[in-house]
Amino acid sequence: MTQIYVGNIPYGKDENDLKDLFGQYGEVSSVKFVNDKETGRFRGFGFVEMANKDEADKAITALEGNDFGGRTLRVNEARPRAPRPPRDRW
Repeated sequence: MTQIYVGNIPYGKDENDLKDLFGQYGEVSSVKFVNDKETGRFRGFGFVEMANKDEADKAITALEGNDFGGRTLRVNEARPRAPRPPRDRW
């Protein structure tokens, strides 16, 4: 499985729109939009998981910098999240 970061997604789009877009390049295993923890609003980025590495690479190459609903997509292979220190809650 290859996880792909997709940034600058238009707010009017949904996970099915992204699945259809990436599905042109191969099998999409999952799509997850990231929402703000406090407001629940979509933050404008998400992750697409593709089963085949070659298909994922083709999608990344083809879609990076392309217009999608009036916005220029940022697409690259997702990197592991950097560890963060625990936050004090008041």
